[in-house]
Amino acid sequence: MRRVVWVAGGGFGVLGLFVAFLVIGVYTAGTAPVTGSGRGGGQLARDTVPPEYEELVQHWGNLCDTLSPAILAAQLGQESGWQTHVESHANAQGIAQFIPSTWATHGIDANGDGEANVWDPADAIPSAASYDCSLAGYVEDVPGDPVDNMLAAYNAGPYAVIQYNGVPPYEETQNYVRIIRGAEASFAAPPEDTVLPPLEQAATAVHFAQEHLGTPYEWGGDGTPEDGGRFDCSGLTKAAYAEAGIELPRVANDQWNAGPHPERDELLPGDLVFFAYDLEDPRSIHHVGIYVGGGYMIDAPYTGATIRFDPIDSPDYFGATRPVAG
Repeated sequence: MRRVVWVAGGGFGVLGLFVAFLVIGVYTAGTAPVTGSGRGGGQLARDTVPPEYEELVQHWGNLCDTLSPAILAAQLGQESGWQTHVESHANAQGIAQFIPSTWATHGIDANGDGEANVWDPADAIPSAASYDCSLAGYVEDVPGDPVDNMLAAYNAGPYAVIQYNGVPPYEETQNYVRIIRGAEASFAAPPEDTVLPPLEQAATAVHFAQEHLGTPYEWGGDGTPEDGGRFDCSGLTKAAYAEAGIELPRVANDQWNAGPHPERDELLPGDLVFFAYDLEDPRSIHHVGIYVGGGYMIDAPYTGATIRFDPIDSPDYFGATRPVAG
C-alpha cells in the first residue's frame, strides 16, 4: 500500500525491526495458541504481539483464506513496529500505515463507535486485514504465490502486481514481501507435536546471525580478530550457536550430525539447513545456513559476497538439523 520508509542501503534499515520481532517469536513460539473464529484457521503463537492487539490479530487474521494471523502480525510489525501514532514522510498513518486516500475507501469502523479512525488500532488492524483480503481478490488471477501477490499489492498497489504478472521488480516491494514471509513463521503457533529447539538458544543463534548481516565472507573465517570479524558458512553457524552455548563442529558436513533432522515442512527458525553435491551422501555437503522462516536462511555464501538472506529451496537442498546441546 505505501512505500516502505525504513528501507535503506539495500534493505538493512528495515531488518533491525525484523530482528526484534523474529527473535521474540522464536522465544515464544512454543507457548499455547489463542483460539480465533476466522475462516483461515491459523493460530497465533501467544506473546508474539503486544497483548492489547493479540485478540484483534488472531480474529481478523483469519478473515480470508489468503491471510493468517501470523502474516497479519508480521505485516503490522513491518509497517509500524506496532506504533499507533507513527506517520511516514509519504503521509502513511497509524499502526497499519494507511495513506488517507486508501483509508477513505477501505477504512472501517470495526469497533462500532461511529468513527473509522486510522489512529485507532481497533479500527486500523481490522481494516488492514479487510484491505489485504480485498487485494487478494483483486490479484487472484495473477500467477505466483497468492500471499506474496497480496502483500506486494499492499505495498505497491494491485495494478503493479497485475502489470508485472506477480511481485513487481521494485527492490522495496520485493524486500517487503520477503521480510514479512520470513517473519511469518516466528508468529505462527507450531503444531502441538512439533519438537522445538531450545527456544532461547535458537533465538540467540538467529539474533547473532542477523547482527552480522553485511559482513564480508572469508574462506575459513571464524569471526576472530585475525579474520577481521569475517566468516565462512560453517564458521558463522558455529559462532552463532557458540553464542547460544551449543558447541558445533567446525565443518558443515560434520554439523549435519549435531541434532535431529526435521523435514522441510517442519523447519523452525534456528534450524541449520544444508546443501550438498550428492543428495544421497551427507559427506558431499558443501554449504550451511541458519533458517529464519518463510523459506529463507541467513548464510555466508561465497568469496566476494556478504552475509545475507538467501532462499533455501534450490536443487542442492539436502536437509536440516536442529542443534541440541551435547
